Amino acid sequence: ALMRIISGQHKGRRITAPKKLPVRPTTDMAKEALFNILNNRFYFDDLRVLDLFAGTGNISFEFASRGTMEITAVDGNAACVAFISKTAADLEMNITSTKSDAFVFLKKVITKWDVIFADPPYAITMDEFEALTTSVFEKDLLAEEGVLIIEHSDRTDLSALSNFSQSRKYGSSIFSFFEKEMLN
Repeated sequence: ALMRIISGQHKGRRITAPKKLPVRPTTDMAKEALFNILNNRFYFDDLRVLDLFAGTGNISFEFASRGTMEITAVDGNAACVAFISKTAADLEMNITSTKSDAFVFLKKVITKWDVIFADPPYAITMDEFEALTTSVFEKDLLAEEGVLIIEHSDRTDLSALSNFSQSRKYGSSIFSFFEKEMLN
């Protein structure tokens, strides 16, 4: 799997992940579109980011290249975690990679993040999608203006889940955004 960092300090750098990793990296087009949305909303330097089902670290590396200093990448696959660790060290990126099942990880943590990005396997069930959003909002894991973004296939519609705010489609991928309900 070949990835390209789109912007920031490592703009244009290509990263080749081992072929044997069980991953489906976010396409360049979708990644670029996603980061344009985030760029309009956040200063990357200030963010605390949690990258769930991190895979090759594609999304984590993009945040790091743009100046994000606090990134936690979580994946259940040891080879993925090792690859992220090694690449982050090589590029002097501040990414903590952790081997854990994402659902278990969310049950244990108490940190607050500005951006939680999740790219679960396309085959997960609606109950599992709901477990993801429920964990994040019941445990109040997002900072005040924070956002949970789930990448999923266009065969899945998450708009009925609570805290859903919008979705954007790029190719066959959809990013669904979930936010705290603002009490005004």
